[in-house]
Amino acid sequence: MKIKVERRQDKINPFGGINFAINAIKTSCIVELIEDELGKRPAQAKYSYSDIFIELWSLFFCGGDCAEDLNEHLHGHFSKIPEMKTANADTVLRVLKKLKTEKEQVISSTGNTYDINRHDKLNHLNISILLRLGLLSPGKKHDFDYDNEVLPTEKLDTKKSYQMQFGYFPGMATINGMPVYFENRDGNMNVKTGQAELLERGYKMLKDNGVEINRSRMDAGSYSRDIVETADKYSDLIYIRANKCESLTEELRDVETWEKVEINFIKYEVCSIDYQPFSYEKGETPKTYRLVVMREEIGEKQLNVFTGDSMKYRSILTTDYCSSSKEVIEYYNARGAEERTIDAMNNDFGWNRMPFSFMEENTVFLIVMMICKNIFTWLIGMFAEKLTFLKNNFRLKKFIFRFIIVPAKWVRRTLVVYSTKPYELLAT
Repeated sequence: MKIKVERRQDKINPFGGINFAINAIKTSCIVELIEDELGKRPAQAKYSYSDIFIELWSLFFCGGDCAEDLNEHLHGHFSKIPEMKTANADTVLRVLKKLKTEKEQVISSTGNTYDINRHDKLNHLNISILLRLGLLSPGKKHDFDYDNEVLPTEKLDTKKSYQMQFGYFPGMATINGMPVYFENRDGNMNVKTGQAELLERGYKMLKDNGVEINRSRMDAGSYSRDIVETADKYSDLIYIRANKCESLTEELRDVETWEKVEINFIKYEVCSIDYQPFSYEKGETPKTYRLVVMREEIGEKQLNVFTGDSMKYRSILTTDYCSSSKEVIEYYNARGAEERTIDAMNNDFGWNRMPFSFMEENTVFLIVMMICKNIFTWLIGMFAEKLTFLKNNFRLKKFIFRFIIVPAKWVRRTLVVYSTKPYELLAT
């Protein structure tokens, strides 16, 4: 086959779908919210915070994964989009740096000192955007998930985590897979250290914005008295994975009735007991919780010296006394869907390629991209209502291939799209 090449200088943008995303963002409240929450930049500044954020988000919506892609691949295409200001990569990163906040120190129960970095303005901006876009509803009860995740990266201030990798160990709360609160932490920080205070700040910020919590769900890294009581204070119901201990083993030995259930095609035995997991000082009133326990055969003939059987035990501490044991377990197990949010942040929205050398600056980038992920949720949900070739559960890569990559160019004030797909349904 002989290939014939003809060169032309037409100003065609191969990422024509980005025009619709930018238009949706600019005609929403997002630009105004950014300027209201973060304030105006100096009068001599050529770019506003919203200009920088929109350009960074557009970079990822077009398949880029680092700021340098602006200079190398996308600046020329973005510069042809009306009303979009395009800065170079150095300017984008410099403006993000200016938003950093100072680190704080937290002392653990063993006397160790760790650094944390919070950014109340950006966290509040994120919640404000979620509310204004209708992704959160004031006065409506929402389900809240919290997790800590090691973000491997070798920066000048990273510490080695329990996974023996250098990185940060942030805590992030989500609602329906949407990040709602974030704080950065030293990589070697114990998961329970400072977590109750982090949750207090996150819950309070949501509550102050009218967001109420129905159920809170967390793994065993949140199983301590102060954390459980904080979650219980702000939630109607809590579901927290319980740690094994000798007192629990003793109580389970006395359980005579186990219900047989099947969950995800696996057979278990389950029970529910009243349980006081924590110690209290004299004069304090002990709190009793419901403990839902599940066990399954592990296929080993040798008996466990503590339980006297060959079973594997797992348990969930909860204040839910209305659901069956099976329902409690199934609801807790569904938190795996929330954990996929971290995967999306790492692989779709740049968390695995932090651009800066220090925690304070990287915290800004991580939260700005967290907001980008939430805006993507809104965009694809809105576009999928009008375009049958999109689904609201698409990951970013599929969205780019199905929607963003389409030849287009501006002719005077009209966007010409070279496609048989009905993009005109999004015209405003």
